[in-house]
Amino acid sequence: MKRLVWIGGGLIALLLLACAWLWWINFGDGVDVSGASATAPATNDPALLERGAYLARAGNCMACHTTRGGVAGAGGRAIPTPFGTLYTSNLTPDADTGIGQWNAATFWRALHYGRGADGRLLYPAFPYTHTTALTREDADALFAHFRSLKPVRTQVPDHDLRWPYGTQAALAVWRALYFKAGASPSLPAPGKNSPTIVRGAYLTYAVAHCSACHAPRDGWGGGDWQSLGGGLMASEGWYAPSLVSPREAGMADWPVDEIVALLRTGVAPHGQVSGPMTEVVTQGTQYLSEPDLRAMADYLKALPPTEGPAPTRDRPPVRTSAVVAGEKLYQQHCVDCHGAQGQGVRGAYPPLAGNRAVTMAQTDNLLQTLLYGGFAPDTAGHPRPFGMPPFTLVLSDREIAAVLTYLRASWGNGAPEVSALDVHRMRSRVASNLR
Repeated sequence: MKRLVWIGGGLIALLLLACAWLWWINFGDGVDVSGASATAPATNDPALLERGAYLARAGNCMACHTTRGGVAGAGGRAIPTPFGTLYTSNLTPDADTGIGQWNAATFWRALHYGRGADGRLLYPAFPYTHTTALTREDADALFAHFRSLKPVRTQVPDHDLRWPYGTQAALAVWRALYFKAGASPSLPAPGKNSPTIVRGAYLTYAVAHCSACHAPRDGWGGGDWQSLGGGLMASEGWYAPSLVSPREAGMADWPVDEIVALLRTGVAPHGQVSGPMTEVVTQGTQYLSEPDLRAMADYLKALPPTEGPAPTRDRPPVRTSAVVAGEKLYQQHCVDCHGAQGQGVRGAYPPLAGNRAVTMAQTDNLLQTLLYGGFAPDTAGHPRPFGMPPFTLVLSDREIAAVLTYLRASWGNGAPEVSALDVHRMRSRVASNLR
């Protein structure tokens, strides 16, 4: 009996120690939100305001913090997640519903430590896993910019998360596993760490928080934020391809000018962006300065590839029944734009032959594009993009699978078939997100 008491006491002591450790790593940041560091930067400093506006655009802040048809920055946009729906906060300086009662220190604490003005832990849909690497100077510039906006009263809906994901205890555990305050971006080999590449890493990781989408996530929604190895955006049905794999979206063999063109216009000779990345370019990267675009391009090019290029096919593709059916449908619906040999039209319709977006192992983006269509970004360098019509009401699941199988097996592409079940699952996922 006495031994059981000792064991029970030991377990309770360990539990208390674990709770104390969790509290310390989540709330022991030591930020003084009422001292000298809380002094707000001057909102009438033109250089500071310009810097803040530039960073807000580079980080695409307004895209998340604006509802469709709403006032920019006033929040309320629904962010679906596998754990429920979150609603973005109001960034305007309204005293009741925005950041009107915040100060420079509470704003810095939110970006660097992921805690709100009231001290509560923030949900990681707000990418503090990345903004933690922002300098205090850049954080103050962002705060000055948001404080300069016109106050807008917006009562943001309460988050709707399944238990226990909406609890502070669950957030504390998640952060213990996946968040480290002050984490800095990974860099290529030491011999390649020029000041330009260091700047590019900072922009890619901290400002644009690219790995928030391009890092693989586990079932808890966490991941290695240093990774750019590709991640499934489960709630949106898109896959953010690997930026370090030549089989997906790695750019180690691209000329820097082409990477710059992709970030500035969304279109380059070797590819164009689609899906959620269209918004990133339209509202964010197209406004970056030439030096910053080149810094990001240098960094992305310097990242070491994680695997070799996809093997080429030296033999003709097998003429399966799906390939034969897909060829007929391609001639009927696709050939006028993409060409008899999948060559496309430069500046208008992307080539399909040798296109990594066609041959990737992950077919989510290919399915999304054929089912629901879309446009390349509308940018200053590409102001009138041609679009892809949706075929979700035109072709059956079996027909769409046949077309995609034909694309992936033709002109030397040589990728596995797409099944009608794959198409059905995609339709179901998108339908569930629209409810």
